Amino acid sequence: MNSNSIPVITIDGPSGSGKGTLARALADRLGWSLLDSGALYRIIGAQCLSRGINFDDETAVADLAQVLDIRFVGTAVWVEGLNMTEEIRTEDAGVNASRVAHWPAVRDAVLGLQRSFLQAPGLIADGRDMGTVVFPDAALKFFLDASAQERAERRYKQLKNKGLSVSLRGLLEQIQERDARDRERAVAPLKPARDALVVDSTSMSIELVLEEVMAEVSKRGLNLVQ
Repeated sequence: MNSNSIPVITIDGPSGSGKGTLARALADRLGWSLLDSGALYRIIGAQCLSRGINFDDETAVADLAQVLDIRFVGTAVWVEGLNMTEEIRTEDAGVNASRVAHWPAVRDAVLGLQRSFLQAPGLIADGRDMGTVVFPDAALKFFLDASAQERAERRYKQLKNKGLSVSLRGLLEQIQERDARDRERAVAPLKPARDALVVDSTSMSIELVLEEVMAEVSKRGLNLVQ
């Protein structure tokens, strides 16, 4: 199958909206490949930290992004032969991802890697600029949103269930700060694509969101792609 004929469904949205969970569920339901683009920036941020690279040095961060050996094996994330699955899912990793993602040169360096995930029968791409920049011609685009308060409460419950001591107020402030940084950056700001379907998950379970999304997928005939 020619790569130009391989369908892509993009799921963009802010941190904590549930887009990662939705993307995985949708990929499993359709039997398509999955791109977790946020993980790429989390990896770059974590590697900058461990290597002592200044987050404000755009060239150095971009140079690093171009040479990292990144592999996704199932749900595991391997970088330079090391399993970084847990390390990149921390709150600090998310903050550092946002700090490196606003650099144009870094986004350019990551673009080719993101598009390399495109393979038959289709791709579910999860991120913040999948429908606006990376896959502007995607067959179907979603923008999954939720209130900052709801997203903070979801994350608070997740971390408490892991036995971690966290502050709901602190999480809310982190989310609000990251939202502002992601929405206001000059390059590829967080916003719905003009042709994206916006889904507000504030008062919806992930199961309801998945069914709403699948209804649209079926309406477009994308569930029949083989």
